[in-house]
Order: sequence, then structure tokens, then C-alpha cells
Amino acid sequence: VTEKVNTTKKIKKGIKKPKERKITWNNIKKQKCLIAMSLPFVIWVIIFKYLPLAGWTMAFQDYKPQKGFFDQTWVGFKHFITLFKEDQFYQALQNTLGMSILGLVFGTIASITFALLLNEIRSSKFKRTAQTISYLPHFISWVVAASLVTNMLSSSGIVNEILMKLNLIDTPIQFMSTPSMFWGVVTASDVWKEMGWNAIIYLAAMTAIDPELYNAAKVDGAGRFRQMFSITLPSIKSTVLVLLIMSIGNLINIGFEKQMLLGNPIVASKSLVIDKYALDYGIGMF
Repeated sequence: VTEKVNTTKKIKKGIKKPKERKITWNNIKKQKCLIAMSLPFVIWVIIFKYLPLAGWTMAFQDYKPQKGFFDQTWVGFKHFITLFKEDQFYQALQNTLGMSILGLVFGTIASITFALLLNEIRSSKFKRTAQTISYLPHFISWVVAASLVTNMLSSSGIVNEILMKLNLIDTPIQFMSTPSMFWGVVTASDVWKEMGWNAIIYLAAMTAIDPELYNAAKVDGAGRFRQMFSITLPSIKSTVLVLLIMSIGNLINIGFEKQMLLGNPIVASKSLVIDKYALDYGIGMF
């Protein structure tokens, strides 16, 4: 036992600890260009992300615009109690989480699958063309995108016409006026609009994979699908996890543009989300 202890002590003595880099003025001056480039973004984050946090105190006040910010009446959890007593709030919360989770799951799967398929294309010209066409919908506003989706899914739209010509249905499906289908319509629209844009990050991660791994897999007899599942997907796992974690942090922040533009009074029970609920509640107070 004593010999083992002495041996471990000698090994620890022989191991050199990495030198800790101290933040000195000289090191800062060496990185002055990087600091200057990042300074505008730091200022933007402070102004638009951290300074507005002071407004959270309004939730605990009986806020009156004519009074000063520090002259408001403090009411504690009064507004929260009122909110949690509203049945419509829980409906909005359910719709928000439901559409967010569906969009996260199917959006991630569709983007990764599309990136894998693009990565397997050998013709660079066709690959660039397909990628350009795929992310063009990202730059279209939701006003235009919702109009396209509504026309395609209407009773006389192209989707119903194709289904009827294939003898899959006898009567047109009312996609836009069936509450149970609204979440699916929003999710499919979001996937179509953002799939190509989100695939860019996964494609960039795939370019960093060592080509020797694929050559070694070919020698071992691995086909294209085996290479995708054994090399490509494990290599981009860290990128997928980081993007998933970042997306989970924004589950509640899905906006209300899609729901407001694609919704109608018939599907109002399924299209109400937290942002739309807050907007309607705030306007209704005046």
C-alpha cells in the first residue's frame, strides 16, 4: 500500500499542471479587434435584453401610466391570482406548449433528415439549387405564407384536388375549419417554411466530418445509409443537442402571427396562444 501511495505521489509530481492564463491588460490589447467587433452586440443585448427586465416589477404593481415608475401602488400577487383563475389562460397555455413541442420535434427531425439527404447528393450544382429553393420560404413573411397555405388547403385547393384524383377521399377535407387539425396545419406550415433554413447549420456541421471516416467505412463494406447512421449522425450529435437546448428555452415564445393568420373563429379554441391572449386581454382593459 505504501509503495502504491509513493508511486501515485511521484506520478502527480511528474504531471505538469496547465498554466492558467491570467487576464492582463496586454492580453486585452492583443484582442482589441475582437472586443471592438463584439462590443456593439454586447451593448444591444444590455439595452434590449437586460434593461427591460426592470419592467417585470409592473406585474406586482397596480400600474398607472400617469404616475411615475416608482410611485405605483404595490399589489403583490394580485394579478397572478386573477390570471390563474382564468380558464382561457390554461387553454392558451395548452395550445402554446402543444404547438411548440410539435414544431420542435417535427421541425428538428425534418431539418436533420433534409440535411442528411442534401449531404448525400454528389452533384454540387443540383445540391446548391435544391438548398436555395428550400430556404427561400424563410424570407417570406407569414402574411404571404399563410395566404399560400390557406389557398392550398381550401376546399378547392390543390391538396384536396390531388387527394380526390387519387381516390383517397370522396369529399374535400375542411383543413382550415376543423379545430382538431389546426395544430397539424400550423406545424406543417412552420416545418415547410423553416426546414431549409434550419438545415444550413446541420450541413455546416457535416462539412467538418473527416472524409477518411467515410473511406474507412466503404472499405468495411458500409453502404450509404449505414454511413449516415454510423458516421454522419454521431458526428453532428453535439450540434443537435445544443440547438435542441436553445429551442427548448423558447417553447413559450412562439409568437402569434401564425395562429392569428391561419386561424378563424371556428378554430379559435385551438388557435389561442399566450401572446395572443395577452394582446387581447391588454386591449380589452382599455
